[in-house]
Formats: sequence, C-alpha cells, structure tokens
Amino acid sequence: MNDLPVLTHWIDGAPGTGSSARTAPVYNPATGAVQRLVSLASAADVDTVVASAQAAYPAWRDASIAKRQAVMFSFRELLNARKGELADILTNEHGKVTSDALGEIARGLEVVEFALGLPHLSKGEFSENVSTGVDVYTLRQPLGVVGIISPFNFPAMVPLWFFPIAIAAGNCVVLKPSEKDPSAANWLAALLTEAGLPDGVFNVVHGDKEAVDALLVNPDVQAISFVGSTPIAKYIYETAAANGKRVQALGGAKNHMLVLPDADLDLAADAAVNAGFGSAGERCMAISVVVAVEPVADELVAKIAERVAGLTVGDGMRGCDMGPLITEAHRDKVAGYIDIAQKDGAEVVIDGRGIEVNGEASGFWLGPTLFDKVSLDSAVYTDEIFGPVLSVLRVASYTDGVAIINASRYGNGTAIFTNDGGAARRFQHEVQVGMVGINVPIPVPVAYHSFGGWKDSLFGDAKAYGPAGINFYTREKAVTARWLDPSHGGINLGFPQNT
Repeated sequence: MNDLPVLTHWIDGAPGTGSSARTAPVYNPATGAVQRLVSLASAADVDTVVASAQAAYPAWRDASIAKRQAVMFSFRELLNARKGELADILTNEHGKVTSDALGEIARGLEVVEFALGLPHLSKGEFSENVSTGVDVYTLRQPLGVVGIISPFNFPAMVPLWFFPIAIAAGNCVVLKPSEKDPSAANWLAALLTEAGLPDGVFNVVHGDKEAVDALLVNPDVQAISFVGSTPIAKYIYETAAANGKRVQALGGAKNHMLVLPDADLDLAADAAVNAGFGSAGERCMAISVVVAVEPVADELVAKIAERVAGLTVGDGMRGCDMGPLITEAHRDKVAGYIDIAQKDGAEVVIDGRGIEVNGEASGFWLGPTLFDKVSLDSAVYTDEIFGPVLSVLRVASYTDGVAIINASRYGNGTAIFTNDGGAARRFQHEVQVGMVGINVPIPVPVAYHSFGGWKDSLFGDAKAYGPAGINFYTREKAVTARWLDPSHGGINLGFPQNT
C-alpha cells in the first residue's frame, strides 16, 4: 500500500503533515478495494492544529459580523454550485447512492443558510433605565476554539450541522472526521479557503481514538460537538465535561414507527422501506422497528416485502436504490443478526445475504433484511444494528405500542402512521422521544429548529443547529452601564440610593 495516495490534515488553510507516521486504509465499499490512506494524528499533532486555531482566533473574533457573513455566503454559493463533486466523494468512500449523497448535502446547506441569519439571531437584549441613569444589556460572544468529532455515516452533513454556526459566531474550528471516509472534510476545508475564510479558522485533523482523546483534554478547546454511538457519546460527554468543556454529544437510536389500523398502509409501507433501507440503514434516524397494531400486520409485512423485491442493490454510481455498507467488518456484524433472529424465534421474511448486486462481487454487500414477530428480549430488537435491517413487532393496541417505545433506552426519533388526528395528537404528547413524525418516517427538523433526542440518544442538554446551536457556540455577557450627565455634580460613590 506504499504507493497509495495519503490524505493529510488541513492546517492553516492548506494540507499539512504531522509528526505521526501512522495511517489507515480508506476503502471503496462498492469494490472492497483500498483507494487511499489517511494520516492518523498523534496527540502532539492535535495540539499543533489546536494551536493554529488558537492563533487565528483573536482576529476572527474581532472580524465584523458583516465580514463573517460575507465569507459564509460565498461558501454557500460555492457549495451549492459544486455539490456534485462532493456527492461523488461521499458515494466513493461511504457507498451511499448519489441521490442519498445529494440529499445529505442539501440538509447541510440548510444549516449554512441558517447561519447566514446569525447577525439577527445573535442579537442581545437591552433594558433602559433599570435604575436612574442605568441601562442593562446582553451580548453574545464566541467561545474560542471548538472541536467537532463526526461519524462515518454523514461525512458532510454532520460537520455542516456544526461548523457554519460556529464560524459565523466568531469561533475557530478543529474537525476530526471519521477515518473511514475522511476526504469530504478536506474538500469542505478547501472550499472554505476559496470562499475567503482566513487561514487557521477551520482545520481538519485526521485520526483515531488518540486524536479524539487529545481534543477532549486540550485546554484551548472550549467546546466539543459529537455525533456517534451511545457508548462513545457518553465517553465523550464525561471526558470533555470533566475537562471543563461545553459538550453536545448525540448518541445512538432504535427508532420505532407505530402503525395504527386506520393508517394508509401503502403510505406506511413506502415509508418503512425508505426509512429502513435508505443509506443502507446507516442513519441514526433510520426506522429500524415497525410496531404494527393488529389486525394490519400481515398486510403491512406483505406490502413491505413487495416493495423490497423491487429494490436494486449495487454501486451507488450506477443508479441503484441502495449501496454497500461502510466496511467488511461492519457488513459481517450486521449480517450476523440474521442468525440471531432465527435463533430467537423471529420469522426471517427477507434474508439480505447472498443477493445479486449491480456491482463488484468484492463489495461490502448486504441486501434489505426484514424480520417479523421479533421478541422484545432479542438482541435484534435491543441493539442498534445500524444496517439495512427492519424488524416488525405486533401489538394489540395503541397503548401497548406506546409502552414499548417509551420503555426503550433510546429516544431519538419516532413516527406514527394514522388518519386519526386525535390519536396523533395524543401520541406526540405521550411518547418519550425527542423528535416525532406524524405520517413522516424520518422527522429530522429543518435548520431553524434544533436536532436531538432524549434518554440515551443525547448526553448534555445542547441539541444541534437551530437556536440551540447559536446558544451552544456563543456565551452571554451582561453589561450594566451608567453614563453620568455632565451636570450631575457632587461625589458619586457608585452605590444605588433609594430617593
């Protein structure tokens, strides 16, 4: 592998190597071939990158809001014009089909556009004459250097959830993307430089746990944003918080879709297929459990199976419906749940192993997989599988369905499919989940609301983007001011007086 190109870090507005000689392979999941290597930073390399960001911070903090807004607007225009380039990178390294890749970029663009409104959204408040001749007002100011640790499943969208707001607010950023599909981060960094962002304001450091831990303990890093699995989110939250940092750590999920007997079953089946198997199920907002209220389960399972039979699995560059999984090891782990389902007594309606694909046989393939009559104590139900696996539970009533959802340790997203407005309103009130869809299977909020779940799906109380994002990347300062009239006369000792 010595003749393969090596993706390096991005430091001070340009590619930069570190002191570490360690690398990791980056695969094309559709072929199974290693296409490049990526540098893995040492702790010293991380400290060097953070120091670069820290050095750039005072000038960027003091840049006018108009200057910051102009840079972000230029970045938005460049990203929109060249999103096809980025989509190809995502498909090439993650494996998702082109339409999924373009959808990921579109959701990221929404946050860039939201960040363009920061001059209005970050305004403080003013109270005149709170005491005689005394005014009180608040300011929102940036934090300093902030770290972003992003997952493999959305190598463009998740960083875009965070850094546009952080940069527009006057912070400097160090992004640590997944080493499994790292090239999108460097592409975004180069685009920001082209848009006029000063050197050092946005940096990329590639690496594994060593790089992550170095970010978590570096005293110049003021805040950490993370998206990933629940065990790692909990570790990130506890470690970063113990080192005095603000933390938003978004964890895993097991998202349910409750289907009532009055639902449009064609709509529900379409939604289950799209939300369960889109992006090969590698989404924290994927529907992985359909909770069917009898007597509709048989018909719903049949409709889902009929739709799955029409899906094409293959290379995302070939116009297929679903691509491969990210790595061979992950594919094998997900496929192992089929044996678990059979052992635990579930009915394997569709087995995704050994399917015909429109792609190289050496790719990391697993087709859509459908289980029926899954038990609540099976690992198929309790684990976040993170692959194209959809489980069906059968319940007798709405109440039973909600009880199952609320008993889950996760609380990221959920959905209800019904034509009964009263049932939908009751569901949105009773269900203990952070994001709720009503006849919408993947209820990811638009950029001017905020994204985040409940329970073990979110550690800390800071959600991503929207108003929560602005609050996270700024801190409030209250100012109490008195400007004495020249004619006041006498001595003023600075203490309020009750006259």
